[in-house]
Amino acid sequence: MYRRNLGFLLGKRFLYLAHQGRLSGLRRETVLQVARLDHETGEVVVIAAWGNRADWVRNVRAGHLRFAEPDHRFLPAEECRSLLVAYREARPFGWRLLTTVFPLPADPKNDDLGLVRAVAFRPHMPPGID
Repeated sequence: MYRRNLGFLLGKRFLYLAHQGRLSGLRRETVLQVARLDHETGEVVVIAAWGNRADWVRNVRAGHLRFAEPDHRFLPAEECRSLLVAYREARPFGWRLLTTVFPLPADPKNDDLGLVRAVAFRPHMPPGID
């Protein structure tokens, strides 16, 4: 859908991420579900259920965001935990479905997060522009 400029049909629930393979140098693409969207700053947070084992996470960590060039940050564990708790409370049915497919904690408030990490992307702002 994104390749045909129809990504808008998915609303703001998904993020299309184009990145460069850290070993191959080839363009890689993935679609990630948005866990949080800050309309003020434009920051979008996505969850990496397989943490650092996900290729897209490895490529972002290696600095291989060559196509969209957003600013990004990896959320600390407690912020990731808060995000998961809020997501679970806002979408209980969706959370139950996700936990059957991905290695997410059933109770993010109390369970170990395991490999789960979260990454925040925000539009790149050139220096001096607020």
